[in-house]
Amino acid sequence: MTKINLHGEWNFQLDKDKQGLNNELYKKELNDTITLPTTTSEAKKGEINTDREVGYLTDLYKFEGFAWFSKEVEFPNKSENDYIELIMERTRITHLWIDDNYVGTYNSLCTSHHYDITPYVNNNKHKVTIMVDNTSYPTKGGHMTSPDTQTNWNGITGEISIKITNKTRLSNVKFYPNIEDKSVIVRGNILGNKIEKVSLTAFDEIKVFDKKGYNINNNSFEVKYLMGEDVQLWSEYNPHTYKMKIQIQNEEKVINEDTYSFGMLSFKTNEKKFLINGQETFLRGKHDGLIFPLTGYAPTDLESWIKVLKTSKEYGINHYRFHTCCPPKAAFEAADIVGIYMEPELPFWGTITTKEDENHDEAMEEYLIKEGYRMLDEFGNHPSFVMMSLGNELWGSKETLNSILKGYKEYDNRHLYVQGCNNFQWAPCILEEDDFFSGVRFTGDRLYRGSYAMCDAPQGHIQTDAPNTIHNYDEIIRPTSKKKSSAGEVGVKQIQYGTGVKEVLVSETEEFIPKVPVISHEIGQYETFPNFKEIDKYTGVLKARNFEVFKERLEEKGLIDKADMYFKASGKLAAECYKGELETAFRSNELAGFQLLDLQDF
Repeated sequence: MTKINLHGEWNFQLDKDKQGLNNELYKKELNDTITLPTTTSEAKKGEINTDREVGYLTDLYKFEGFAWFSKEVEFPNKSENDYIELIMERTRITHLWIDDNYVGTYNSLCTSHHYDITPYVNNNKHKVTIMVDNTSYPTKGGHMTSPDTQTNWNGITGEISIKITNKTRLSNVKFYPNIEDKSVIVRGNILGNKIEKVSLTAFDEIKVFDKKGYNINNNSFEVKYLMGEDVQLWSEYNPHTYKMKIQIQNEEKVINEDTYSFGMLSFKTNEKKFLINGQETFLRGKHDGLIFPLTGYAPTDLESWIKVLKTSKEYGINHYRFHTCCPPKAAFEAADIVGIYMEPELPFWGTITTKEDENHDEAMEEYLIKEGYRMLDEFGNHPSFVMMSLGNELWGSKETLNSILKGYKEYDNRHLYVQGCNNFQWAPCILEEDDFFSGVRFTGDRLYRGSYAMCDAPQGHIQTDAPNTIHNYDEIIRPTSKKKSSAGEVGVKQIQYGTGVKEVLVSETEEFIPKVPVISHEIGQYETFPNFKEIDKYTGVLKARNFEVFKERLEEKGLIDKADMYFKASGKLAAECYKGELETAFRSNELAGFQLLDLQDF
């Protein structure tokens, strides 16, 4: 295998008015340069943004439109057996040209973009042109694109490379560990010519296992590899991973090979708890929206994610729920190493409609479903990838949500799946295919979170009750005596929706007792007064102009001398509220975990 690293200087041009396709910019010399990987904001391209955003940080070089990148690339001599692929990690909608030839487009927000450029490479030097569009998404993109988290950046932030390998190659390899008989089922496909044999060799830093060969009759294979009695199981307490080298052969000649990482674990449930390797595990989780203010985008290097996850683990966190987003490969790799249970989510925050509904968007729904399959294919082998959610606070068709879950479970049963987090807020339900439940209430008065925004009232016990050491959620989650609740009032309710509100129609629902583990959704949410001393720490892409506005308001009121006292007093109150909320969760035997909002500034 040959890999050509395309990191470095590229020719570059901004195309705010999106006229580059009509003007055939891929045939022309671009008027600027840029060093990839980066974003246009990080590279300080374009006009300085003079806006002062109040609801979130201000992107100093905010740009939405087309960004063009081109580069002359030297290729080795091409063989008739070569398969040549261009790979881009962490970007937006891309379009690709080799010389003047249009190759195609790719629109995944969560996974890598892969282009087969084999037919276009005929010489030792070709011009590669990439156009990145951050305006034409099939969906709004949740926190993959939102201005209050990682921003709607434009660029390429991860791997950019050309991979040259034999056209007969491995594809879609998946590992299914079985801790009961200490084996792993390996499934995969072989593209290209017919192959007679696959050979597998597992290893870790200490031991190389026996090489085992398997004869195959077609180019799909499923083989069972025994790991032995002393195999180590992966968990937060022992995040041990293995690698597997897979070779494909004809007449004992190795045609191609690749190496994959995997872990030996079982992540299942009983009626009330999560079970990892048979042990009940309480999920001490946090929300994550990929917030990195210095760059405006999530890092794609392993070291950065190890630092982040280790810091969280020092605070007692063992679980990450990614709010309407999916982290890059490096995050899963770091979670494998550190021992964090990961729950990526489809990039969607809205309503799932059907063909009978007005304003039904079939293309968007198909895109989201496909995005989920892409996430399973690209990240599914990581032992840290244990759960998957369809989105945040969704409404709409329960039948469609259940159908999506069923499709994912039939395709890849290694993970636990849930319809979304805090779906149908006032009238929640558990779908047939839900493996667990993530929410804040079962009915209007069965609340198992400590605080609520007024638009999502009634308020929680931290807000309304005197501090105590006995409150828990056991009778709320699984009451021992049924009684009529105030749930399910018929009519229009106003709910919190992102940073705003929306109205939804709620109908009366039958009270139910959950028969799956229950996680409390986005607990905490205690605000503090700004620390104006932090303003100078925003030295990167995003600026805290909102803090500047708040500071000016305080100065106008003649209260700036009290700013530090306000900050410390509100911070002390927030810490006490978080303490009370967490202790209530830990006292609740019927609760299976929580997801904080948040451990970091939000």
